[in-house]
Amino acid sequence: MKFSVFQVSRKGGRVKNEDRMGYCYTAESSLFFLADGMGGHPQGEIASQMTLQVMAGLFQQQATPELPDVRAFFNKAVLAAHREILRYAAERGITDTPRTTLVAVVLQGGSAYWVHCGDSRLYFVRRGELLARTRDHSYAEQRRMVRPGDEHLPPNRNVLFTCLGSPTRPVFDVSGPVPLQQGDRLLLCSDGLWAPLQEEDIVLQLARAPVDVSAPALVDDALCKGGPRSDNATVVALEWETPDPI
Repeated sequence: MKFSVFQVSRKGGRVKNEDRMGYCYTAESSLFFLADGMGGHPQGEIASQMTLQVMAGLFQQQATPELPDVRAFFNKAVLAAHREILRYAAERGITDTPRTTLVAVVLQGGSAYWVHCGDSRLYFVRRGELLARTRDHSYAEQRRMVRPGDEHLPPNRNVLFTCLGSPTRPVFDVSGPVPLQQGDRLLLCSDGLWAPLQEEDIVLQLARAPVDVSAPALVDDALCKGGPRSDNATVVALEWETPDPI
């Protein structure tokens, strides 16, 4: 298993950065994840950091060296992270609980699997074309208020109906397996990256340059277009480099 990966997170115009990202791997399985602590609630950075720590810990326990069941891992990890946030809030008497979105991908057995909750996204690009993109758990997308690619236009685009850390059980979607081909590129990003940009521009940038070039360029573009009040912008970009079987 061989891949290239590049990650970057910028604070933008916000007082602090509530995004968290990272990855961990064994010889036969790899986990990449990104969480965006939600503004409007306290300690979003705690929720996002806690989510990644819980998922990484579970991955390290189960990936020996492969995860026995990727979908079961995602189901267990998301709910474990959610419960850990609620436990943290209850112990400290925090009534307005910390909350976060999540997007994560596992590469294993020559295939990709992913999970997401909220509006942090995964873009999957193959030979310059968008193969797959997560659909936000937002009222705007649920009600089909906009055409795909124009999500940055409507008001209240960031109103979500689910997340980790809320009083209700989170809604999340698990996808895969999708067999990987050499050169496939995947981008995990917070809404501070995708919201100011057109979808076709994200795909084009990711397709035409190595991930260590395209990822920081996309962040720069998002912060420039977002202006002085831009959101935190975070990405984890990776390219699958293992040759296809002959």
